[in-house]
Amino acid sequence: MVLKASRRSQISPFIVMDVMRAANVRDLAAKRPEERVIHLEVGQPGTPAPRKVREAAAAALASDRLGYTEAFGVPALRERIAQHYRTEYGISVGAERIVVTTGSSGAFLLAFLAAFEAGERVALADPGYPAYRNILIALGVEVVGLAADLAGRFQPTPALLDALAEVPAGLIVASPANPTGSMLPLGDLKALVDWCRRHGVRFVSDEIYHGITYGGPAATALQFGDEMIVINSFSKYYSMTGWRLGWMVVPPDLLRAVEVLAQNLFISPPTLPQLAAEAAFDSSDELDANVARYRVNRDLLLAELPQAGFTRFAPADGAFYLYADVAHLTNDSEEFCRRMLAEAGVAATPGIDFDRDRGRAWMRFSFAGTTADIAEAARRLKAWRR
Repeated sequence: MVLKASRRSQISPFIVMDVMRAANVRDLAAKRPEERVIHLEVGQPGTPAPRKVREAAAAALASDRLGYTEAFGVPALRERIAQHYRTEYGISVGAERIVVTTGSSGAFLLAFLAAFEAGERVALADPGYPAYRNILIALGVEVVGLAADLAGRFQPTPALLDALAEVPAGLIVASPANPTGSMLPLGDLKALVDWCRRHGVRFVSDEIYHGITYGGPAATALQFGDEMIVINSFSKYYSMTGWRLGWMVVPPDLLRAVEVLAQNLFISPPTLPQLAAEAAFDSSDELDANVARYRVNRDLLLAELPQAGFTRFAPADGAFYLYADVAHLTNDSEEFCRRMLAEAGVAATPGIDFDRDRGRAWMRFSFAGTTADIAEAARRLKAWRR
C-alpha cells in the first residue's frame, strides 16, 4: 500500500543544513586536528550566550517549575523588549504588541499565517533567506522573487515592485540581509514603506541582524508607523541560536489572530530561555565585543580571499556574511562548495540556497566563528586555489 504525502510538504531543502550535516560527517571521520572542518556555512555565532544569560538560566532551572507561559510570552520579558525599542531606537512600542516566539522561525510562521491567504502573492528580494520562500510555499502562498542586483545592493526597490504584473499582498524586507549583509539606507527603507502604504501591501521587516553593523546602526521600520510586522531574534546579536527564542512586534489589527494561532501551534514559547533572556539586554559590552570580532573577521576575509580568486562581493554592511561572486570559477556553486569541503576542509553555502535562478554563480561565507578559524580557512583556500 502506498500512502500519499502532502504536496505542500514538497518544498526545497534548506541547503545550508545539508552542508552542515556533510561537514559534521567529515568532522567525525577526522583523525588529526588539522583534518577538522572549518565551518563557514552556518550563520551561527562562535560564542555562547552572554554570561548573565547563562547565570539567569541556571537560577531559573534551580528555582522555577518551568511550566507554560502565556502564549505571547512572559510579561516581564515583553516589557523589557518594549524598553529596548525606547532606548535603542527612541520609539514607543506597547508591550501588548510584543509577541515572544520560538525563534524567528516561529515568528515568520505566525506572521505569514495571520497576514496572508493561500493563493496570495508575497514579494521578496532574490537572493534572500530561503526559509521565507519555503515557509510561504508550504502555506500555499505564491512567492514573487524580485531580481535584485549588486548595483542595488541586492535589496528590493520601488522600481522592481512597479515592474510586477500585479500588486502583491505582502513584501518581506531584511536589513541587514542574509546572505548579502547589505543594508538599506534610511531613505530607501522609507521609500519601500511608502510604496507599500500607497498600494495596501503588508510590510514585513526582518530585523534579526540588528546590532551587527559596521557603519551606522540599522533603522527599524517601526519608526515609519505601526502597521508593519517587525521580526527579531535572540539568535544573532545576542548569540543564543540554540535557545530558540525570538520576538515580533505585531500591528494592532493582527494581534488577536496571532494570539489564537500561537495558542494552537505552540501553546507558548520555551520557558527557560524566556526567563534568561531579559539578561541579554544587560550584556551589551560582551555582545559588542563579539561584533568587534566579526568586523576583524570580515576585514581579514576581504583582504585574504582575493588571493584565493574570490574578488567580488556584495556590500557587507552588517550581519556576518560575505556573498561572493564565483561565476569566473564555476557555473555550479553547489558542486564547487562540495569540492571545497572535500579537498580543502572548508564548508560554505552555495548561492542556490538563496537564489534559485542566479545562485549557481554565487556562494556565501559566514565569518561568525573565531578569528583563528577564519584565518585558517583563508590559508586553506589560498592553498587550494593555487
